[in-house]
Amino acid sequence: MTQTTPPSDPTGRHAAPLRPDGAVRQDATARQDGPVRPDLPPDLPPGGPRSTAAPWRALAIVLAGAFMAVLDTFIVLVAAPAIQADLHSSAADVQLILAGYQLSYALALITGARLGDRFGRKRLFMTGMALFTLSSVGCALAPGSGSLIAARLVQGLGAAAMFPQVFAVIQVLIPAARRPKAFGVLGAVIGMATMSGQLVGGLLIAADLFGTSWRPVFWVNVPVGLLTLLLAGRFVPESRAPEARRLDLPGAVVLTVALSLLVVPLVEGRAYGWPLWAWLGLAASVPAFAAFGLVERRVEARGGAPLVRLKLLRERPFAVGMTLVVLTYAGINSLFLVLSLTLQDGLGMDALGAGLVYTPFAVAFFAASLVAGRLARFGRRVLLLGALTGALGFVGTIVLTLNAGATLTSWELVPTLLLVGAGNGLLVTPLLNAVLATIRPGEVGMASGVLSTGQQIGGAVGVALVGILYYGTLGGAAHHDTGAYGHALAAALVLNVVLTAAISALLPLLPDAAAHRA
Repeated sequence: MTQTTPPSDPTGRHAAPLRPDGAVRQDATARQDGPVRPDLPPDLPPGGPRSTAAPWRALAIVLAGAFMAVLDTFIVLVAAPAIQADLHSSAADVQLILAGYQLSYALALITGARLGDRFGRKRLFMTGMALFTLSSVGCALAPGSGSLIAARLVQGLGAAAMFPQVFAVIQVLIPAARRPKAFGVLGAVIGMATMSGQLVGGLLIAADLFGTSWRPVFWVNVPVGLLTLLLAGRFVPESRAPEARRLDLPGAVVLTVALSLLVVPLVEGRAYGWPLWAWLGLAASVPAFAAFGLVERRVEARGGAPLVRLKLLRERPFAVGMTLVVLTYAGINSLFLVLSLTLQDGLGMDALGAGLVYTPFAVAFFAASLVAGRLARFGRRVLLLGALTGALGFVGTIVLTLNAGATLTSWELVPTLLLVGAGNGLLVTPLLNAVLATIRPGEVGMASGVLSTGQQIGGAVGVALVGILYYGTLGGAAHHDTGAYGHALAAALVLNVVLTAAISALLPLLPDAAAHRA
């Protein structure tokens, strides 16, 4: 018995077969004759590394890059005071050190995803990892604020080249039936990187290795990056999108301008008291995105390959999923900001102590993420359970902080934070799988880049909105005024309750991934 066409993916399109060297063949309809392996899932081509080279090993390697990319968003928060004291940085410098990485990361994600489609996901992952590792050395050796800011910008570009390839690797290497488990592991890794950033940073700064203060938070990336590069070169197979063509440079330029006008004010506006330029930038982002739409339509009309296929954004499954991703990450990032401020400025904890408070949250998130992969057969019900569990945790935290007042302690927050962590673990991980489940193989890079950008935009929007609530309630309260900071935390968490309510209302509009796989 022979198989003369590659197996179909869940959308009905044919997946690209793999060459013996591990690369996905550009010709998606090329013949690949040979005996059918009864021990392989039906959506895997026989004879290729996808069936013989341990896809979970390759996934584990690229997940190390995802962990590093997310970790460096948060680990520097803990190091900010030490950096400012050591480099004699101004408040504006510190803001750019913190936000520069996030800005370049957000702006380059879609371009990084499309470059992976065209030139190879493995190649872009390794290029991004090399750039990330080299720029981490630059950060660790930075003699002043300017050089540290420049290195952080480059570090963000490296992360943007790495991160979207993880989604593509899951779609290319992992059988459809096992992708929920893979996305569960991805969600657990993202959650652990997010939660452990402050704990790892606090431990490294408290250790003050060789009297280097904050610099180990960047040095730690170097051995991990070098080891990941070596393993990726050996064990990660190459793949490309079968329909990938020349990069849409005009679209990339216009999208970068539009995202800059949106993201820069959201990230920097609150720190500068929402000046006029921030509002003008936000207003100008609207016509800039409209211009991007015109450019992309013209590229597609000429038979080119647009950076973002606009029809994708008009398809209900992806549009609803994208909205849910933005809302979800708006809640996650805003929670981390106000909780860190409350623990350190309000309750007087040091960075290490605050990081330890996050540990139960991280454990709950990690465990729920893994469980979510095993519950994929229940479809949207798992997502709804996650949203409702998170909402219960947020409401419980609000009630607890208001009742405790000036007697609030950090460890009183642990039970409700466990609920929030478990809820996010059940929501975030299957959500990514549900959104990507109906994407054509040739568009998985584009879709992953758009989703990753949505995560960053959602986080920036959430931080901007929660800052208004938190600082507006806090007023001019002095540091270590536990009662005032507790009330500010309760006011800020109202935003999270609203976001989870919106997520719960939108979930019925999302196609059920379990039904789609069936």
